[in-house]
Amino acid sequence: MIVVDDQAVVRAGFAAIVDAEPGLTVVAEAGDGATAVSLAAAEKPDVVLMDIRMPGMDGLTATRLITETPGGPRVLVLTTFDLDEYVYEALRAGASGFLLKDARPEELLSAIRVVADGDGILAPAVTRRLIDTFARSAPPASSAAGPLGRLTQREREVLLKIASGLTNAEIAAELGVTTGTVKSHVNALLSKLGLRDRVQATILAYDTGLISPRGVPPG
Repeated sequence: MIVVDDQAVVRAGFAAIVDAEPGLTVVAEAGDGATAVSLAAAEKPDVVLMDIRMPGMDGLTATRLITETPGGPRVLVLTTFDLDEYVYEALRAGASGFLLKDARPEELLSAIRVVADGDGILAPAVTRRLIDTFARSAPPASSAAGPLGRLTQREREVLLKIASGLTNAEIAAELGVTTGTVKSHVNALLSKLGLRDRVQATILAYDTGLISPRGVPPG
């Protein structure tokens, strides 16, 4: 993976944590977005750990450029601010996750593995506030409602619960099915909607009006 942060000490700290973990390796470090984009193309990492606020090209632009490449690395955004307005834009730009810089080492490592495995993650402590604030600033739903017509009723139910912040195990318990069945529904709906992970699915659910900022279907 690549660690991107404009502070050398912070980069070194994250790199040390990652390199100490079996199965994870930092292949490069960058202090700005432009360097991160170049390194991502050259090194082809599975994950880029991305700071947002940097001089020159910021993490938002870098995230968009990196995730535009088919089959490119996934981006896990790190920020000091749990409601940084740029985080919402980073998620729209294609980031697969959002974690606070003060997260414990085990939380960071877990998030990296989740994102590397193809899923998305939002910092647990701020997920609800992030979604609520994001939803209030989301564009009108009418233009994006069409894609949901591709889903079965059960897949729509699963999408609704994903957007409400539930895990696969919690969804399974509410629907009375196995976690394997839920995972199959999640994979199916992501494929039908052309989405990379649960984070993008959550964004689409709000954009289409499937769920309101309070976490319930509109109406």
